Amino acid sequence: MRFRSWGVPLLLLALCLLPQSAPAPLIYRPGEGWSYEAEGGARWQRNRAKDQLEVGQQAFDRHEYRLAAKAARRVVNVWPLSDFAPKAQYLLGRALEERGRADRAFRAFQELIERYPKLDNYDEVLKRQFDIGTLYLNGKWFYLWGVIPAGPDRDKVVDMYEKLIRNGPYSDVAPQAQMNIGAAREIQKEWGLAVRAYERAADRYNDKRDIASEAFWRAGMAHLQEAEAAEYDQSAAGRAINAFTDFISLYPGDSRVPEAQKRILDLYRVQADGNYRIARYYEKRRRLDGALIYYNEVVDIFSRLVKDPQAPRAQEARERIAIIGAKRTKLQAASGNTNAPALTPPPAAATPTQKPAPPAPPAAK
Repeated sequence: MRFRSWGVPLLLLALCLLPQSAPAPLIYRPGEGWSYEAEGGARWQRNRAKDQLEVGQQAFDRHEYRLAAKAARRVVNVWPLSDFAPKAQYLLGRALEERGRADRAFRAFQELIERYPKLDNYDEVLKRQFDIGTLYLNGKWFYLWGVIPAGPDRDKVVDMYEKLIRNGPYSDVAPQAQMNIGAAREIQKEWGLAVRAYERAADRYNDKRDIASEAFWRAGMAHLQEAEAAEYDQSAAGRAINAFTDFISLYPGDSRVPEAQKRILDLYRVQADGNYRIARYYEKRRRLDGALIYYNEVVDIFSRLVKDPQAPRAQEARERIAIIGAKRTKLQAASGNTNAPALTPPPAAATPTQKPAPPAPPAAK
C-alpha cells in the first residue's frame, strides 16, 4: 500500500528528470523578463533600436501583436534614450490594445506621456486613453494578471480619467472625461462625489457652454437622486432646488428649463413628504411641539411654494395639527391649569423660528 501511494509522484519525478527537447524554451533577459523563443534562438531580436522597431512594426502590420509588443518593449528597455523609444512605447500600447489588454494599453500610453512628453501625436494618445476609460465606464471587466476576472471597477475608471485630465487638462477630451467621472460616481450611487465632479466640470470649463450647462443639470439630478433616497434629511432636496434654480438663471433659453421648473416643484413635494415623516416621528414620541412645527412646514410648502394648498399631503398635515391641538387642550383642561395660556397649534402658514433637528437615520442592518 505504501508503494502504491508513492508510485504516481515517483513516476512524475522520473519523467521530469528525463532529458527532453524543448521546442520553445523559456528565456530570461535582464530588463526584458521571461519569454518563450523558438528553437534556434531569438530571430526577432536586432542589435539596433531602429531595426528592432521595424521588426515590431512589421509584426503589428501582420497582426502578430504578441511579437509586436515584445519587440517594442525591447526597444524601450534596451535603448530608452534613443529617438526610436517613444515610437516603440506607442507601438507597445497599440499592440496591447489590439490584444484586448486595454488596461495595460492605458498604462503603456501613460508611461509614454510621462517619459516622452514631447510627442507629435500627444492628442491622439489622450484620445486613446479616453476611449479605453470609456470602455471600462460602460462595463468592461478588469482582469487580475490578465487572467482572473475581477469585474467592473469604477474607482479604477475614475483614476484613469483623472490621469488623463492631468495629462491634458484643456485637451479636447478632458471636459468629457471630467463629466464621465461624475457618471462613474453616479453608477456607484456616490451622489456627493458625482456632484463634486460635475461642479468641477462646470467651473473649469465654464467657457464651454454645452459642458457647463450639462454639468449644472447633472449636478441637480444627482442631488435629486440623493434627496429621493433620504428618509429624514431633506438638505439634499434643498441643494437640488438650488442647483436647478442656478441652471434656470444661467441658461434661461435652454430647452430643459421647463423640466427644471417641474423638478423644482417635485423637490418641494419631496421636502414636504420628508417634513411629514419627521412630524410623525415626533408625534409618536409625544414631542408635540416639534411635530407641530414640521406639520406646519408641510402646509407652508404646499401653500406658498407648490401653490397647491389642497394637496392630499397638506390636508393630512392640517388634520394632524387639529388632532394635536385637541389633545393639548384636553391635557390642559385635565391638569386644571386654567390660568396658563391656551396651548393651541400655531397657524398653518407660520414659519417656525427654531426647528428641532430631524431624527438620525436608522442604522444600516
